[in-house]
Amino acid sequence: MTTLKFATSHEWARLEADGTVTIGISNHAQEALGDIVFLELPDVGREVKATENVAVVESVKAASDIYAPISGTITARNDAIADTPEQVNEKPYDAWLFKIAPSDVAELDGLLSEADYEAQNG
Repeated sequence: MTTLKFATSHEWARLEADGTVTIGISNHAQEALGDIVFLELPDVGREVKATENVAVVESVKAASDIYAPISGTITARNDAIADTPEQVNEKPYDAWLFKIAPSDVAELDGLLSEADYEAQNG
């Protein structure tokens, strides 16, 4: 199984075999948001810094910013998920939002393990 890392701002990150990092939002985040109805995803080619606001998720309750958990370049965005945002509620760890080619893959070491994230967000 691939190991997920978590930002305190509730994004998950998964290092892929090709060196890119896939990003989504945690189960805790989707539960807090409620039914997700709209996603605004970042443009491919955009340079981002860790903790930079890069996307928006809107639910029936509120709009929430999505932050880049690491620095790098956006290499892909999941336009299919933008058409069916409810998938983020149904399968938050399969429903990725965007991918980053990291500037420094070691930044992943600064993110929380799944156990540490769960301990903080019970």
